[in-house]
Parts: sequence; C-alpha cells; structure tokens
Amino acid sequence: MASAGKSASSQTPESTLEADVRQLQRDIKELTELLAKTKDDSYSAASRAASEGIEQLRAQGDAAIEGLRQSAHDIEAQMISAVREKPVTSLAMAAGVGFLFALLARR
Repeated sequence: MASAGKSASSQTPESTLEADVRQLQRDIKELTELLAKTKDDSYSAASRAASEGIEQLRAQGDAAIEGLRQSAHDIEAQMISAVREKPVTSLAMAAGVGFLFALLARR
C-alpha cells in the first residue's frame, strides 16, 4: 500500500494539469473535426432535399400543363361540335360577343 500512495503522490499538480490540457486539446480537435463533418452532411442533406423538391414541383407543373392542354382540346372539340350542330345560333352569339367587345373598347 505504501508504494501505491507513493506513486500517486509522485505526480505533481503541474504534470496533471499538463496532461489535462493535452487531453482537452485532443478533445477540441475531435470536436472540430466532428463539427466539420456534421456541417458537410447537413449541407448534403439540404441540397438533396432541395433537388428532390425541385423535381417534384417540376413533375407537378408538367402534369398541370398537360391537364390544361387536355382541357383546352376538350373545350375546342365542344365548340366545334356546337358550331356544326347549330351554325346560325353560333354565328349570332359570335356577333353578339363582338358587339359587346366593341362597346367596351369605346369606353
């Protein structure tokens, strides 16, 4: 027991302090490396999420444009059908709409 107490007391407070400082320096270096890696990982994740969001929005936009295009074709087909079925009525309606636009344009 006397030798164990002697070895523990053989370390001076300065040597213990130096060892603690070295350990703190190693810990700080490890934390700095970990933070740098975390920052890179976070940037990569954010970049991936943004890219996926852009692709999803692009797909939604393409689908909406295609839906509008199909609706325009359907309306065009309905108008052509209505004009073929009732040409006189369609001509009268077109003249009436033209007359209204002329009145509005004068103001």
